[in-house]
Amino acid sequence: MSEAPSFRSRYGPCALIAGAAVGLGAEWARQIAARGLDVVVLDRDGDAVRRTADEIRERHGVEVRAVVLDLARTDLVEAIRAETARLEIGLLVCNAAYSVVAPFLELEAAQLQAMLDVNCRAPLLLAHALAPPMVRRGRGGIVLMSSLSGNIGSAQLAVYAASKAFDLVLADALWVELRSHGVDVLAVQPGSTRTPGWLASQPATADQTLPVMEPADVVREALDALGVEPGIVPGELNRQGADALARLPRRQAIELMSAITGALVPNHRPRDR
Repeated sequence: MSEAPSFRSRYGPCALIAGAAVGLGAEWARQIAARGLDVVVLDRDGDAVRRTADEIRERHGVEVRAVVLDLARTDLVEAIRAETARLEIGLLVCNAAYSVVAPFLELEAAQLQAMLDVNCRAPLLLAHALAPPMVRRGRGGIVLMSSLSGNIGSAQLAVYAASKAFDLVLADALWVELRSHGVDVLAVQPGSTRTPGWLASQPATADQTLPVMEPADVVREALDALGVEPGIVPGELNRQGADALARLPRRQAIELMSAITGALVPNHRPRDR
């Protein structure tokens, strides 16, 4: 019996993680490096992404390139190609996310555009640009970070939840289209995760009984699902909650999600994952 291909032979030699400065993105970079891939860590926060790059380089001994870049820029694909021209990207992780939790009519036009650019346009363009070389090589992987909020619309999350639904459906379709070419696609739908952005958004009176996962556990489950499933909801309690919500009549599910969001509403500040 032939052995299964190693992680590096399947997704290497290099991974690009968009939104990799802190939180889930930094954890993606750490665990991918621990599996033997060189990494490009990309984020608009230059100081934080360089610190993450230094940490990974020292701990795992792989090649690490830190790229300071705003995913909302109009020439995103050209900028990425310039930074990775000599690299073979075998794994793309689109982790960056921008959210503003507020009533729809209170959102500013710039906030609407930023959520569309970072959450929808960037993963769409990055997948479209990086998938063709993977198809030609007959191997590779693409991870699109969605969210449990992408399953059901919720008051104060109208645009963010819709953008995460876009990522989920895009990943579903790419999973079907690319798997015959040897390219694995995975949608990841995390629930509440203890990242700096999540912590900053929590009011002092937040209900601490709701399930909160650690970034390391989310990424570990997702990496284990890559090449196995089209999508994953990390965490057993999150999976149970998503299943229960899906069984409710749509109206009740929307009202329940809106009530939960209202009880946990942050300070209406933009936040990155």
